[in-house]
Amino acid sequence: MGLRVANNISAIGAHRQLGITDSKVSKSLERLSSGLRINRAKDDAAGLSMSRKFAAQVKSQAVAANNTTQANSLLQIAEGGVEQIDSILVRLKELATQASSKNNEQNLSDLNAEADQLLKEMDRIATTTTFQGSSLLTGYGTKGLVSADATSVGKISNVYELDVSAFKGKDEETIGFTSAGASVITMVYTGNGTVETQTLTVGSGGDTYDFNTFGVSFKTTTAADSAVLATSAVECGEVMTMSVADATFQVGEKNTGDYRISFQLDSMDSTGLSVGAVDLSSLADAQSSMDLIDNAMTALNSSRADIGAIQNRLDYTYANLNIAIENNTAAMSVIQDVDMAAEMTSFTKNQILMQSGTAMLAQANSAPQTVLQLIG
Repeated sequence: MGLRVANNISAIGAHRQLGITDSKVSKSLERLSSGLRINRAKDDAAGLSMSRKFAAQVKSQAVAANNTTQANSLLQIAEGGVEQIDSILVRLKELATQASSKNNEQNLSDLNAEADQLLKEMDRIATTTTFQGSSLLTGYGTKGLVSADATSVGKISNVYELDVSAFKGKDEETIGFTSAGASVITMVYTGNGTVETQTLTVGSGGDTYDFNTFGVSFKTTTAADSAVLATSAVECGEVMTMSVADATFQVGEKNTGDYRISFQLDSMDSTGLSVGAVDLSSLADAQSSMDLIDNAMTALNSSRADIGAIQNRLDYTYANLNIAIENNTAAMSVIQDVDMAAEMTSFTKNQILMQSGTAMLAQANSAPQTVLQLIG
């Protein structure tokens, strides 16, 4: 073997190996300090792609679980209102039973006065039972016009912004406008096998007209004329079909129907339960009112059972999401997280190699000094 001083091959080789060991030590330090096996794309390109997909899925599922919890809270609020309406119906049944008996004929006005107040309170509870501003007991869901003649309201001169977002009906039902005289507009509502009306007096100029019995309103321009509004209302007729679509809650991470739960809540005010006509002012009316109240209680109990069924479904949905989050997090951990024990073993080994490599580099650097013995 020749002795050379211009190029110390042994030192170059020892230095190269020391650099490799130093890089491994640095990578181990990075992994041990971050807890991650993949800290940048070059560590594992395919693994990084998979782990980020899992991360997005887990985050989305966590939000979906929160949506499920809020949907359940919404239903709990709704049931609280339904419980009070149920109590009102029970009291109305008591009053109607009392008013239907001849011995209470002298007290009918007092009984009817209490019934009227209870009906008003029923409507107030239904309107004010809300979740983030949305009424839950006046027909909860997405309201809209689905008829091809939905723009017919535009036939009324200077009318705009027909607002049906608070519509109190359920499923597909029909509304329309008629004129009952100069300066009067009547809304006609057909649904649940009944026909109901509400009449408003209209004036000239810009204004908002709220048919609050049905949750429908419209506005007029400053050029509106009361006589024109009233006489042209009949052009609309009963041609506008309303709908209440299911309220949809995202309970999964994908944009498909299987990852959503939809439901709607029935209208449970006096109109929705068809008890607005309860009248205890006479024996005959009180007796008829008993049937109305019985039917309303049947409808209310059915709606309340639906609320409970949906709540049970949401409980299972929430439990399933938590399991999915746990399992997907575990899958992501296998790909992304570092095995601390194995990495510590590698780190210790590379530390020892680095120390020995440093010592060998020092030895390789001193080897050319033997040439001095030849020179001496």
